[in-house]
Amino acid sequence: MTATGTGLPPAWQPGDVPAAMVDLLYRQSNAVLFANFVIALPVVYVLRPSVPLPMLAGWMAAVYLLTTLRIGLSRRYFRRDGSTPPQVWARRFMVLSWLSSLLWGAVGSAILLPPEPQLVAFCCIVLAGMSSGAIPSLSAHPATYRGSVAAMLLPFTIYCLVQQGPVYGVYAGFAACLLCVNIYYSQVTYRALRDGVTLRFENVALIGELERERDRVTAADRAKTRFLAAAGHDLRQPVYAIGLQAASLLTLGERGDVAGGQAHAIGHRLQATLARMDNLLDGLLDASRLDAGVMPVRRQPLHLARLLAELRDEYAEQACQRGSVLRVVPARAWIDSDPDLLKRILDNLVANALRHAPRASILVGARRRGDAMEIQVIDTGPGIAAAQQSRVFDEYAQVPGLAMAGDDQAGAKGLGLGLAIVRRLAALLGHQVGLRSAPGRGCVFSVRVPLAAAAAQVHPATPAIPAAAGEPLCVMLVDDDAQVLGALTELLSLWGHVVYGGRTVAAVRAAYRAASQDGPAPVHLILADYRLAEGLTGIAAVGMLRASLGRAVPALIVTGDTAPDRLQALHDSGFPVLHKPIQGEALRAALHRAVQLAEAA
Repeated sequence: MTATGTGLPPAWQPGDVPAAMVDLLYRQSNAVLFANFVIALPVVYVLRPSVPLPMLAGWMAAVYLLTTLRIGLSRRYFRRDGSTPPQVWARRFMVLSWLSSLLWGAVGSAILLPPEPQLVAFCCIVLAGMSSGAIPSLSAHPATYRGSVAAMLLPFTIYCLVQQGPVYGVYAGFAACLLCVNIYYSQVTYRALRDGVTLRFENVALIGELERERDRVTAADRAKTRFLAAAGHDLRQPVYAIGLQAASLLTLGERGDVAGGQAHAIGHRLQATLARMDNLLDGLLDASRLDAGVMPVRRQPLHLARLLAELRDEYAEQACQRGSVLRVVPARAWIDSDPDLLKRILDNLVANALRHAPRASILVGARRRGDAMEIQVIDTGPGIAAAQQSRVFDEYAQVPGLAMAGDDQAGAKGLGLGLAIVRRLAALLGHQVGLRSAPGRGCVFSVRVPLAAAAAQVHPATPAIPAAAGEPLCVMLVDDDAQVLGALTELLSLWGHVVYGGRTVAAVRAAYRAASQDGPAPVHLILADYRLAEGLTGIAAVGMLRASLGRAVPALIVTGDTAPDRLQALHDSGFPVLHKPIQGEALRAALHRAVQLAEAA
């Protein structure tokens, strides 16, 4: 932002208070220059009968000459090119001001002033007016004013001291007091001017900051508008596919000849569609977890070759479907990171390459960089222009060209969150993320991970508890959505579980009491939605049901919330949390895992 764009005079650079004070010195000097021209005339007129005319004429010519030089200096200052420092301009002004003040001081000295009481009184008035009137004009530069007022008043003070008579003593005392008072008020004026300039700079800086914040908010608002439009499209696509597949099932059911193979194929397509929706919503969930600060970090030594092999196995088929060639180069190294978060980073990088570089070659490997390994995802896609590279890691960013390249039948272009999550997860882990690219030459995304000390330091992993799908459970289920409650009850019953369900805690208690009348009714697990009717949370519902049972029954909380404050509350509760939408097998495993973990504890 230039000085002229901030509302400041052109000479002022934001934050340069000394330069601004010099600028004020020149801008406020017009009154002093005008006084030099005008007041010289009555001085000559009054002194003419007592002072030789040649001497007065020479004095007046010198005053006008110096004033003309000062006017010329001011014109040069306002036409300057900026190469001369402000301090030089201040010194030039100060020297000419001192010389001019010496000429006025000569009026009150024995050079021009005869020892006549009326003329002494006249000169005292003139010098008092000139010295006091210069305070607003010259106080922006204290040295200029102090030298000028001393040059005007000291000769008159000395002149009065050497004269005989009490009146001259009064004049001398008056001049000395005036000198001290004027210097004091000049300093007060200087501080006021300096504070005003400083405050103005602060206001300009604040305005600039507010403008930048306004631009940032406007850009964020536009980005979120684009994001919501993309989200609406990308979420409608799988919902549309689910509707078509559900219609197919209904049609087959109406015909009454549902073949097992057909039903299984439609169910498989439904699961694939839901998995696609999961990927979209997982990006939102990761962003919200990072915003809430509830993304746990569990660093440990990792075998890089094993991690890269997982990537190859997971994405090989997807790459083949997109017409891409995925090649993973094994790397025998141990690195220090969080396995889940690093896997999420690499998932996003590989998925980004598959999405934006269809029918291209993708290479995943690692290089040794000092005491770290740089894991690279290299593609031969369209590449990214240098001007766009700073934006690719921003949230909701859709880089022109890439969206078109990746918009094929295999999937949507995404929500613009993947690389933003990569950047934030890497920052959380202390890893360095890099990008090298050029249009038409593909991209190299990299993440630098420190090496682990030694493979022997790997801590043995806690053995996973198997999710025994054959063991029936008795589940208290509370969800205020009737459709979700019905679907969950039906699914859990198909799995062989006993469900005491209801839309409220009271309804669940009633269902449990009804079941208890027919015999023993154990409760192995409480499954509660987080957001219930009348402002009740699933956490509170679990507490109420546990109080009714008189024991701490294992519990699972299900939520579709992604607000950071709610994620923080769920994290603080200590309950296992399932985020909607939940795949059937994931729900089945989570139910048994929660029960078995409670039994193991």
